Amino acid sequence: MILYRPVGEREKQLIEESGFLKFPPRLPWQPIFYPVKTKQYAEEIASRWNTKDEQSGYMGYVTRFEIEDAYIETFPVQTVGLSYHQEYWIPSEELEEFHRHMIGTIEIIEEFTGN
Repeated sequence: MILYRPVGEREKQLIEESGFLKFPPRLPWQPIFYPVKTKQYAEEIASRWNTKDEQSGYMGYVTRFEIEDAYIETFPVQTVGLSYHQEYWIPSEELEEFHRHMIGTIEIIEEFTGN
């Protein structure tokens, strides 16, 4: 399955440092890692939220990656707004297991800058 993840500048740097193989660990106040199902939804977050956020460096990026279907389907799809606002909620402590089920590398496919 192809999934997407919006990230800010620092997260992008950490992805690059991993050789595009891993997403950075979640911060203590972030209990879930949430990849999203559609590019459209990832673009909305990256362009509308990350570009206005100081912690994101006023930058938004859309990443794309592949994950094993059988693994990701063990998590229910969460709809958090409009019908295409769908994401998977992966507990932060399971992120390393998530990485083991990824196929290939993480791609940066879109870039948005803030004002």
